[in-house]
Amino acid sequence: MSNKTDLLAIGHTAFDYIIQVKEFPLPNSSTSINKMQTLYGGAAANVAVVASNLGLKSSLVSAVGKDFIGSEYQNNLKNLAINCEDMIVINDEKTPTAFVLTDLNNDQISYFYWGAAAEFKNSEPPYKSIEKVSAVHLATGDPGFNRRSGEVAHDAGKLISFDPGQDLHMYSKGELESVIKISDILFGNHHEIKRIQESLNMSIDDLRDFGPDIVVTTHGEEGSSICTDEEIKIDAIIKDTVDPTGAGDSYRAGFLNAYLKGEDLETCGKFASSVASFIVEAEGCQTNVPNDSMVRKRMEDMWK
Repeated sequence: MSNKTDLLAIGHTAFDYIIQVKEFPLPNSSTSINKMQTLYGGAAANVAVVASNLGLKSSLVSAVGKDFIGSEYQNNLKNLAINCEDMIVINDEKTPTAFVLTDLNNDQISYFYWGAAAEFKNSEPPYKSIEKVSAVHLATGDPGFNRRSGEVAHDAGKLISFDPGQDLHMYSKGELESVIKISDILFGNHHEIKRIQESLNMSIDDLRDFGPDIVVTTHGEEGSSICTDEEIKIDAIIKDTVDPTGAGDSYRAGFLNAYLKGEDLETCGKFASSVASFIVEAEGCQTNVPNDSMVRKRMEDMWK
């Protein structure tokens, strides 16, 4: 790879068990599994993989176990030319593993084993990787590690995007304030953005005055909204949903891809929505990843 990278994703790389059930069981009961696959995931890795497939030079920093080394997952990242030289390898632990259960209504329940990622809290920020990139995306992961890495990126003048995702509950109010204050773009689904507002007692405008210039909220099939000096609403592209897992991460990768290439915010949102529409058409977060021309063709079909 060249010495300059477009995007560094920091956070989880994980093995995903994607499980389909008819309905979720009540406590002290059970249910049958209709289908199960082991696939590749982790929010940071999802962003890096999708961004790389769209044409960005990407790098990835995660904490992984010995089982990751030499795995097909690692080889896949290498084949995509994703720089993983600063990965944190914990030899006596397993790579983080997610168990994602989806019912017939496309509602989800997730269980996540941190494994090696528990060592994030004892790790130094990836100074070398941050130095080489234009932008840093802080995905799900340890709040302290994200804060320290974000501070290094901020001091180095890098663009910072932040998506605490399902790990939002792990952030104290102080940690959340610290990361949001140094972020340029804040991503979240509508539940997460609402919880952030409630935790910090801030409106969207307050959040923007406090830290990020851009707040992007995804609303599932209702589309997304991009808040700057005005609110830009983006329609979702409705496709037959096979598996909604990873749609949010792919949206973020698509948005950042367009943004780093100088597109206006409405185009960024449309591009991101188009990317996400491919991911839901197959099981797994990294299974049906489109390239740039595929995304632009779908954008043209949607917004003629």
